[in-house]
Amino acid sequence: MKKLLLITILLTGSLFAQVKGNIEVPYIPYKIKMGKGFSTVQANCLTCHSFGYVLNMGKQPKSFWEGKIHKMVQDFKAPIKKKDQKIIANYLFEYYGNGKLK
Repeated sequence: MKKLLLITILLTGSLFAQVKGNIEVPYIPYKIKMGKGFSTVQANCLTCHSFGYVLNMGKQPKSFWEGKIHKMVQDFKAPIKKKDQKIIANYLFEYYGNGKLK
C-alpha cells in the first residue's frame, strides 16, 4: 500500500510543476538547397519533420533516398503520391546525394 501511494505521489507531482518566466524553444535554421523538386519536398516531407532529418543522413546514393521514401510511405503511412515520390528522390539525390546510384 505504501509503495502504491509513493508511486501515485511521484507520478502526479509533476502535474503541479511550475516554471517562472517564459520558456523559449531554440530555433535552428538549416541551410536548404533550393532547386527543382523542393516545393514537393516541402509539401510532403517538411510537414512531419524538419530538414535536419535529411541533413543528418549525410550524402547518400539514390537507392538510399528511394528506400527512405518507401519507408515513410509503407511504415509511417505518409500520403505521398507515386509521382511525388520520384520527384522527392530526384531532389534528394541531386542536392544531398553522393553521386552513386547504389
